[in-house]
Order: sequence, then C-alpha cells, then structure tokens
Amino acid sequence: MNIVLVGFMGTGKTAIGKLLAKKLEMKYISTDELIEHKERRSINDIFKKSGEPYFRRVEKEVVKKVAELDKFIIDAGGGVVLDKENIQNLKRNGKIICLAATSDVILERTKRYYHRPLLNTKNPKEKIEELLKNRAPFYAQADVTIDTTNMTPEEVVQEIENRLENEISKQQ
Repeated sequence: MNIVLVGFMGTGKTAIGKLLAKKLEMKYISTDELIEHKERRSINDIFKKSGEPYFRRVEKEVVKKVAELDKFIIDAGGGVVLDKENIQNLKRNGKIICLAATSDVILERTKRYYHRPLLNTKNPKEKIEELLKNRAPFYAQADVTIDTTNMTPEEVVQEIENRLENEISKQQ
C-alpha cells in the first residue's frame, strides 16, 4: 500500500512526505519532480510554454505510473485531485491524505516561491482563496484530511500515523 499526500501548495506535502517516508521506512516520490525530469524543464516553464492543459495530461500519465508502485509515500501535486481518474488510480493501492492549511498560512509559506505558476498574480491571497474554494470538493475525496496550519512537520507525521492506524483498525 502507498500513502498519497495531496493538498494545496504550501500545506507541507514535500517536507512531511520525506519525513514520513523516513519514519515508516518507505520510499518517497514526488509527481512534480517526475514531471520535471520527464519533460526536462521546470513546472513553471511547462505552464508558461505549453499551458496548464498540457501539464495536466503529463501529470495524469505520471500518476498512472506511480499508482502502480507499492510501499511509497507519493507527494502528489496540488492539482492532481482535479482529475477523477487520478483519484481512482491513487486509491487503488493507497490511502489518500489531504494536507490543508488556512489561506494566510499558505500565502506565508509560499510567498518566496517564484516557481509557483498559479500564484504569479497581482493578488496571490485572493487566488489562493479562489483555488481552495474550487478544489474543496476534490480534496474532500481524500481518506483523511489533516490541517497543518498550527502543526510542525513532526506533529503532522505523528497525526498521519495515528489516523492511518485508526483507518486500518476500522477495516478489520
């Protein structure tokens, strides 16, 4: 089984994913890193030169491949949940954990990330709030949601472990 981390940018997917992989002795993989490797260019560059629809097609191919892996912590890009097939593929052999945070915390955590194409706007907070609202029903498909707003990465990892144990014991 895989553990798939989804959620908006700045919610801690990468930091928490790496910590969780180490703690659970699993391998870590990032769909965004795989896309950049496959395309031999940054996500920002893909968005600028090829557009979001192209990026989402490449993302879908990458998700299909990583969903077939086993015993991985998969750090899925923030928009992965927008495609129903991505969710189905990831749930087939994994538990999906959505990491959430308030728009203020997301803005604070991402304000120095110039490589975030969706936030390169005049009013990034307004854009964050709009995207969070639009994506809420998609993020709601996760098996577990954890608000990382007031938590350290270590506390989030502990919470994930606790919640997964509860999920597993419910199924038995």
